[in-house]
Amino acid sequence: MDKNDIKKLLQKGERLTLEAKLAKTDVPKSVWGSYSAFANTMGGTILLGVFEDLKEKDPAKRFRIEGVDDAEKIRKDFWNTINSNKVSDNILTDSDVEVVDVDGDDVVCIHVPMADWHVKPVYLNENVYKNTFKRNHEGDFHCTEQQVRAMIRDSYEGGNDGALMEHYDMNDVDPDTLRRYRTLFQFRNEGHVWNEVDDKTFLKNLGGYVVDRETGKEGLTMAGLMMFGKGLSIQERFANFRMDYIDFCNLIGEERYSDRLTYDGRWENNLYQFFSRVIPKVTFDLPRPFRMEGIQRIDDTPLHKAVREAFTNSIIHADILLEAGVLRIEKHENRLVFRNPGLLMLPLKDIYEGGVSKARNPKMQNMLRMIGYGENLGSGFPMILSAWKEAGWGEPILDNRLDVDEVALVLPIKRIKGSAPKSALQNRKSGPKSGPKNGPKNGPKNRKSDPKKLSPQERLDMIIAIIKNNPRITRKDIEDMLGVGHTTIQNDLRILKEQYGVHYEGPSKTGKWVIDN
Repeated sequence: MDKNDIKKLLQKGERLTLEAKLAKTDVPKSVWGSYSAFANTMGGTILLGVFEDLKEKDPAKRFRIEGVDDAEKIRKDFWNTINSNKVSDNILTDSDVEVVDVDGDDVVCIHVPMADWHVKPVYLNENVYKNTFKRNHEGDFHCTEQQVRAMIRDSYEGGNDGALMEHYDMNDVDPDTLRRYRTLFQFRNEGHVWNEVDDKTFLKNLGGYVVDRETGKEGLTMAGLMMFGKGLSIQERFANFRMDYIDFCNLIGEERYSDRLTYDGRWENNLYQFFSRVIPKVTFDLPRPFRMEGIQRIDDTPLHKAVREAFTNSIIHADILLEAGVLRIEKHENRLVFRNPGLLMLPLKDIYEGGVSKARNPKMQNMLRMIGYGENLGSGFPMILSAWKEAGWGEPILDNRLDVDEVALVLPIKRIKGSAPKSALQNRKSGPKSGPKNGPKNGPKNRKSDPKKLSPQERLDMIIAIIKNNPRITRKDIEDMLGVGHTTIQNDLRILKEQYGVHYEGPSKTGKWVIDN
């Protein structure tokens, strides 16, 4: 740093990442609380030799540079103390502490990075529960026991979700949920050896069931219970945690929301069912520009993939053990919001650049990845940024909400006229409209395109879109639209029945397709 860098910092006056202390002759005791706070939050800079008037609101007037009397003494004292048992970990290098001449006055600059997840919490005086600090816009504050425990959990190499849930076994698994997952797993992993094993062995292989070799105890892991468990079992073990989806679009009169999915006893309150039911809701009216590959229309877009990635990230980074934790998905007229309990484990810079990944729930991450959800090697967020940039929909915002221990990802949305389906308002007023003229009969007949050009998940998404557009379409017409055979469509419809309750009601010529979920 040079004097201009310091002046810019002071002019900005951002207290979340800046702390100024007078420190004429000695290292102030309060430095160590700021060191702990910056290390446990987002990192920051401590300036010794700068007076701060906390009553002054104007940053230009709040700081006054006075310098320190003996910079080398202060720097030596600082290093001697930080290398003692005063702090739990010294995460600084030599270059992180420097002396800068500011118009004749020496200022000692201490750059504190955000500590790695496996080092946190950084605490003082060998007392983790009483001397751990964090930072907000008001300054340093003592962490609560819950916040300390959350950092300790995050420091586990294997993540949070692989722990044995004693007294929770296969009787606590919802058979329908696991069957739905295994059906999709088999579809996405044809010929996989896991397809032939029983449910218990399948969950062991997946990380959802574990046997403790030392004690002989066995049962579901947190991942197994949360992803596939019965709602009552989950509520019994994790009464603090809930899932919520709210649609605030197209409100009529005094309506608070147009659609909501929360625990009401009508569905098993597990993460896999929540994910399966909400994904179609948040992607339904994203624009699907007309794009053909040969005679085949391609409906899956980078936006759809990005939204699925955002949802997946919310699950794999959720701290399920936090008090009053809520995994909440919001749909607004101009944005989608994905909220999960637990703060970011990596610096924002690393997340935006990609290439680094650390999930709180690696077992759940693997479960979702095995059925086609979730990017590898930390590439998920850059993929979201790229999709939104390509669409011209504004910059996604990743908000690390320190005040409520929550991360919120906000994805701006622009409604494009003519690109989205009928609004929920139209549907509630008049109901869906459909008819034979909207089907594929006016298009090419008996022509087959290469089915390898369309991934299985993309094909499933297209069938959902086709049925929503024309519930009276025939199975043969769906085959012609996608350019695939009868056996493929029959298998796809079986999966969609398991996943979303897709089924045909009424006589073969006059009935219609229905989507329950």
